[in-house]
Amino acid sequence: MGIRLEGLISAIILPLLLTMVLFLGPLIQLAMDCPWGFIDGMKVVVDPCFWTLCLGDMRWLRNQVVAPLTEELVFRACMLPMLVPCAGPSTAIFTCPLFFGVEITATFSMYVSLGHLVGPVLCHSFCNYMGFPALSTALDHPHRLTILSFYVLGVVLFFLLFFPMTDPFFYGLPTPVCTLTSTSGSICS
Repeated sequence: MGIRLEGLISAIILPLLLTMVLFLGPLIQLAMDCPWGFIDGMKVVVDPCFWTLCLGDMRWLRNQVVAPLTEELVFRACMLPMLVPCAGPSTAIFTCPLFFGVEITATFSMYVSLGHLVGPVLCHSFCNYMGFPALSTALDHPHRLTILSFYVLGVVLFFLLFFPMTDPFFYGLPTPVCTLTSTSGSICS
């Protein structure tokens, strides 16, 4: 089900970093429009009062904790292992997201194929926080060329870094949990 300790640090950092690269344009736009400096933002993040407020807000808990955890657990960690033997890994990885909505990408399924549930849960939570990228506000922004350049750069870097950053070696796996090609009779290890 993707719950194990080996490779946990990589499973926390690499998929989240990769997803943040994909959101490079919206993150740059957020940084440009935010009245706070980086230090001010870090002070808020480490402030226990901030986390007390977040944990006391049922909408925040639903969007950032409960929804990502339950959706990834049910639809990835449970459904994907059942779909792979029936449909094959390629079909299963790209079909699984259709069962609970097109807004969640097949990328999260690819993260689960690395044997950890924590990566998709954190990325799902991050995407819930960021929302769908608002291209219309980027087009109307005074620094639109810069922001749109970061949108494109983020997508390009995501595709360039995806396979290197999802190498099973980083996650404590000699081979992926599910592979896209079968060298023996077995698809999943």
